[in-house]
Amino acid sequence: MKGIEAASSRATATGLGDLPEWDLTDLYPAPDAPQVQADLAASLERSRQFEGAYKGHLARLAAEDREGLLAAIQSFEDLEDLLGKLISFAGLVYAGNTTDPVRQKFYGDVQEKITSASSHLLFFTLEINSIDDAVIEAALEDPGLKHYRPWFEDLRKEKPFQLEDRVEQLFHEKSVTGRGAWNRLFDETIASLRFTVGGESLAMEQVLNLLQDADPAKRKAASDALAETFKANLRVFTLITNTLAKDKEISDRWRKFEDIADSRHLANRVEREVVDAMVAAVRDAYPRLSHRYYALKARWLGMDKLNHWDRNAPLPKADNRVIPWSEARDTVLAAYAGFSPEMAEIAQRFFDKGWIDAPARDGKAPGAFAHPTVPSAHPYVLVNYLGKTRDVMTLAHELGHGVHQVLAAPNGPLMAPTPLTLAETASVFGEMLTFRSLLDKAEDKRTRKIMLASKAEDMINTVVRQIAFYSFERRIHSERRNGELTAERIGEIWMDVQRESLGPAIHLGEGYETFWTYIPHFIHSPFYVYAYAFGDCLVNSLYAVYEEAEAGFQQKYFDLLKAGGTKHHSELLAPFGLDASDPGFWKKGLSVIERIIDELEAMED
Repeated sequence: MKGIEAASSRATATGLGDLPEWDLTDLYPAPDAPQVQADLAASLERSRQFEGAYKGHLARLAAEDREGLLAAIQSFEDLEDLLGKLISFAGLVYAGNTTDPVRQKFYGDVQEKITSASSHLLFFTLEINSIDDAVIEAALEDPGLKHYRPWFEDLRKEKPFQLEDRVEQLFHEKSVTGRGAWNRLFDETIASLRFTVGGESLAMEQVLNLLQDADPAKRKAASDALAETFKANLRVFTLITNTLAKDKEISDRWRKFEDIADSRHLANRVEREVVDAMVAAVRDAYPRLSHRYYALKARWLGMDKLNHWDRNAPLPKADNRVIPWSEARDTVLAAYAGFSPEMAEIAQRFFDKGWIDAPARDGKAPGAFAHPTVPSAHPYVLVNYLGKTRDVMTLAHELGHGVHQVLAAPNGPLMAPTPLTLAETASVFGEMLTFRSLLDKAEDKRTRKIMLASKAEDMINTVVRQIAFYSFERRIHSERRNGELTAERIGEIWMDVQRESLGPAIHLGEGYETFWTYIPHFIHSPFYVYAYAFGDCLVNSLYAVYEEAEAGFQQKYFDLLKAGGTKHHSELLAPFGLDASDPGFWKKGLSVIERIIDELEAMED
C-alpha cells in the first residue's frame, strides 16, 4: 500500500498457496493520497454547514416543509456515507498491521477528525426526537419521508435514553480519549504480544492454532505459552477491563438504563425478555450439550478427563492435512451455489475483486470479520487463514456476512446496518450450507463421525461458549459497580462460568484463569456475544424449514437479508413461521445440536 510499508503477501505455512490481500483502492488510493485529506476537510466543512442550515429548524420543517425535511435527511445520509467511508478505510488500514506506528497514527488522526466533524451532526437525531410524535406521524405521510419510516421508528426507541445536547456532545467528543483510546490500547497490546513455543516466538493466531494440533504435547506447550504471556500482561488487561466497565456504568447511569445489558438490547432491537429466555434455555441445556459432548470426546481420546488445552483437539484419525486456499474457496462457493447461484455470485466477487485479506501476518488484527464499509462502496473480509477445517468454516461464516451486507446496502447508510442478533443469520447459515455440503460427500462412517463431531464443537463454541461469555460479562459489570476487580477476582469469575458451561469432563488447569484477557468482544462491544447464540439457534430453526423443501424459501431468505435494519426480528421471521419470543423457539434450535450428539453417541464403537 502506497505510503505504508507493505507486509508480506505470501503465506508462511506450507501448502496454503497464494493468499490474497485486500485491495482498498476502491475506498482510497492510499493513506497519504490527496483524496483522503480533501475528504476529511470536506467532511468538517459540510458538517458545519449542515449544522448552520438545520439546527433549530427541524420542528418547523416537519410541520410546514416536508420537502425541506426530506432534503435535510438526505444531506445527513450523504454525510454519514462520507464519514463512514473515511473511518472504514482508516480502520481497515490499521487492521492490516496494528503494530505499525505509521498506521497507528493514521488511524488515530482520522478518528479524531471524524469525531470533530460528526460532533456537528449530533444535534440532528436529538432534535428530531424532540418533535411531537403526532407531527412526525403526519410528516411520514409524505411519500419521500415514508421511505425513512424504519429509521424514524428506530430513533424513537432511543428517545427515552437521550441526554441534553451539550452532554451528548461531551460524551461523543471524549470518546476518542476515553473508550476509543482504551479499545486501541487493547488492540495494540494484543497484536504486539509474543508467545514462546519450542524456542520459537509466535504471534497469538499461530499459538491458538496449535491448540488444534494432533500432538497433545504441542497443545499443552501452546496453552502454557498463552498463560505465561497473559499472566505477564494481567495488569494492563485488568486496568482496561475495569476502566471500560466503569465507563459503561457511567453512561448507563446517565441514560437511565435499568439493566447492565439494556443498551446492547436496544442497539440489537431485541427485547430483554427474549434474550433472557434464550440464555435460560441454553444454560438449562448445558448438561445435554457441552457436558455430554466433552465426556464423549474424552472417551474418544482415551482420557478420563480432557485438559483445557484438549477442548479443540482433533479426533483420532481426523484429516489434519493443510487445506489450500483454492480448495477452501471452491468448497464454500460450491456450497453457496447449491443453495442459490446468486449467493455464490456475490461471494465470488470477494475473491475476484480483492475484497479479502487472508494471510496471518505479524501485527495483523487477530480473528476474522466482515466490514460493511458504506453502501456506496462494498464490504471487505479479514481472515487469518492457516489451512484448518475451522478456517474453511470461518471463511464461509465471514462471506455470509459479506453477502448479507451487499444485499442490504441498497437501504442506504441509515437503514442498511442490521442489528447484531440478525447480522449473524447469514454468516451462520453460510457455515451450515458448507457443513451440510461436505457431510453429504462423506464416504464412510468414520469420516461422517469426525465431521459431525467438528460441527458439534463449532455449535457448542457458538452457543454454549458465547452464553458463558455473556454470563461472565454480566458478573464482571455487576461487581464492578461496587469497586474495582482484581485480576485474581476476574479469574475466579472466569473459572466459575467455564466450569458451569464446559462441565465435569474438562479439567481447567493452572493458567486457564487468565484466558479471559484476549476476548476482543468484551472490550469493543460489551454483551455482543449473545448475538452468536441468537444467530445459531435462529439458523438451526431456519435450516429445518429449508430442509422441509418449502417452496419459495430462497426468496424469503433473500428478502430477510435485503431488509437490512428496516424490520424487527418478529416481522422478518414471521414468513418462516418462527417466533423468537416463544420459549419453544430456542428449544427447537438447541435440539438440532442435541440430535447431532445423539447420533455421535449411537456411532460409538
